[in-house]
Amino acid sequence: MTLVFTLMLEMLLFLTGAGAQSVTQPDDHITVSEGARLELKCNYSSSVSPYLSWYVQYPNQGLQLLLKYESGDNLVSGIKGFEAEFRRSEKSFRLRKIPAHWKDSAKYFCALS
Repeated sequence: MTLVFTLMLEMLLFLTGAGAQSVTQPDDHITVSEGARLELKCNYSSSVSPYLSWYVQYPNQGLQLLLKYESGDNLVSGIKGFEAEFRRSEKSFRLRKIPAHWKDSAKYFCALS
């Protein structure tokens, strides 16, 4: 069985002193097979230490926080078997789940504050 994960990006812009913050996502949609590795990438731009979050929105439901990074350990554990890796050198925040399940088919949002 093939799963389709619909990705959308929540973009938050704040003026913080001399610079602005933003997030971008390279892919709009990905297809993942049942039991395979799910990985979504979020790139950010910020002149200050970022606070990053991943949210999920299942069909006919509101947004739900999966996990957030504030500081400290670069590997963040979330709910429902999700984890994310913060990579300061790449300015990225990668959401992962192994194995992916058909119930994971949803819209995923990356946020920066």
